[in-house]
Amino acid sequence: MTGSAAGARTQEQMRQRNLSEVLRRVHKDGAVSRAALSRRMGLNRSTIMDLTAELAAAGLVREGVPTGQGRAGRPSIVVMPEQETVYGLAFDVAVDRLLAARVGLGGRILDRREAVRTRAGVDLEDVVGVLAAFGRELVAGAAPDAVCVGVGASYCGLIRRADGTVRYGPHLGWVDQAFGPELAAGLGLGLPVEVGNEAHLGAIAEHVRGAGSDVDNLIYLHGDVGVGGGIIVGGELLDGDAGYGCELGHMLINPFDGRPCLCGSRGCLEAEVGEEALLDYAGWSGDLVGRAGIRAVVALAGTGDARARDALDRVGDWLGVGVVNLINLFNPALVVFGGMLRDVYPAAAPRVRARIDAHVLPVSRERVRLAVTALGDDTTLAGAAELAFAGLLDNPLTTLATRR
Repeated sequence: MTGSAAGARTQEQMRQRNLSEVLRRVHKDGAVSRAALSRRMGLNRSTIMDLTAELAAAGLVREGVPTGQGRAGRPSIVVMPEQETVYGLAFDVAVDRLLAARVGLGGRILDRREAVRTRAGVDLEDVVGVLAAFGRELVAGAAPDAVCVGVGASYCGLIRRADGTVRYGPHLGWVDQAFGPELAAGLGLGLPVEVGNEAHLGAIAEHVRGAGSDVDNLIYLHGDVGVGGGIIVGGELLDGDAGYGCELGHMLINPFDGRPCLCGSRGCLEAEVGEEALLDYAGWSGDLVGRAGIRAVVALAGTGDARARDALDRVGDWLGVGVVNLINLFNPALVVFGGMLRDVYPAAAPRVRARIDAHVLPVSRERVRLAVTALGDDTTLAGAAELAFAGLLDNPLTTLATRR
């Protein structure tokens, strides 16, 4: 290859990277000015103008003059995502519920569906049937000129990312279930379904647009029936050699007299702080299970019920032990609690904090923050949406052309 050809290729690669970075920032931040993009990316304004014009011509962003600025001088043009006509499909499979959404570029949920999932064992066919029907409805409800750029799904288990197979979903017995391929076939869009672990995707969502959008090192703990986790280090997901890393729920915290765990061990974090532990400690005999049961126990503790209060203290103590280990290991700026832990943590916070004060190294303790998810019950759904947009953000123009 001649020097001029190599130089041209390098220049084209740089342009593609810059297009990707501009779109990524607009997707994350929403409306952002050309001037801000120029400062953040270290590029001159004319280069930014060329990049945004190219993205606008492709139909990925639109540009406009900001309103209500109230400042003298020429305002900087604002760049906004085309969220109504460029969208992804996001699915979330939890133990007790199924969610589907059409999510616009920029992260806004445009339309959604939800159904109850019964705890009925291996239910791949039922899950795929419900979600595929939801997905077809969501696509039919989009504008005629809208384009679906990707499909992402969150599942509460260990996922082989290469083909979307659920290797292990202990709470309903899923082992080597071809969830991604089956859902792709049911949707009939000609698109693959990218599948990720719910807590890994929750960590990504909180980092991109949630409680951790201002930090590059965070830990996300997600409670469903069990407990999952995701860790962001230096702005990137830590997922292990085969994508099965950060199974924080199976961190051993009580090895001597711990509760049995579905993984076959005893004393795992999820065995000591999960739904079953809390309801058992509280002596809960009501009809409500899952999130509703957790909230009922938390509400009882708030009224002064001694047994419910003791249950939250015990769970909070073990949760604190787990958090202590994670802070000492990873020195995060933020620990985020989601899923059912979003309800448990505020009620158990004194016990968690006491463990941190007693056992975390002072240099790590002095900066770390603890918070519940900023995205509420949609954290893992938002993570699935980020999975759906990943290909577009990596290679905007080529991916869009392919999808169209």
